[in-house]
Amino acid sequence: MIKLHHLNKSRSKRIIWLLEELGVDYDIIAYQRNKETFLAPDELKQIHPLGKAPVIEDNGKVITESGAITDYLITQYGKGKFMPNQQSESYIDYQQWLHFAESSAMVPFLLKLFITKDGCKTNFIADYADHEIGKILSYVNQHLKGRKYFVDDNLTGADFMMSFVIEKVAESGMLSHFAEIERYFERLNTYESYRTANELEAKYG
Repeated sequence: MIKLHHLNKSRSKRIIWLLEELGVDYDIIAYQRNKETFLAPDELKQIHPLGKAPVIEDNGKVITESGAITDYLITQYGKGKFMPNQQSESYIDYQQWLHFAESSAMVPFLLKLFITKDGCKTNFIADYADHEIGKILSYVNQHLKGRKYFVDDNLTGADFMMSFVIEKVAESGMLSHFAEIERYFERLNTYESYRTANELEAKYG
């Protein structure tokens, strides 16, 4: 059985959603952030030296990084679902969005989070983060125009990965400024598996 090492308020919720949608058996081993530092507990380092989540254990393998976990689970258990054919033109788009979620999209959001928690005035980073967030969200909003999902007409790993980014937009109160992202977020909430992931996140959070 797959073991998911889940940290509250982290990217691991997208993996819960994926596991629910795949319909595979899994166990959640839950960890809580330190309330003062907001960092993961040291116990996670017993699973992986970096002590970060999500981490999965499956068939003797320990796999880290959301994108790698998503790719692995879909390849191993997707039975042809949740990714385009590797020989198709859509597969390149799929790979780009799969990695965009943890690279270009997340960097300015993380900068914004660090600035907010630090509470100090910055000379450059705050304006840079705001500008980049606006640019990225405009790009995502335009891409979703006329689309149900990020790639083709099907739910794919790109959607599982990008869901965390979309949730950050919702939490920030910016959804109303991006109609296509708002519509997409409403679509995510129609999935029972997505709502279950939210409930499990709340349960372990």
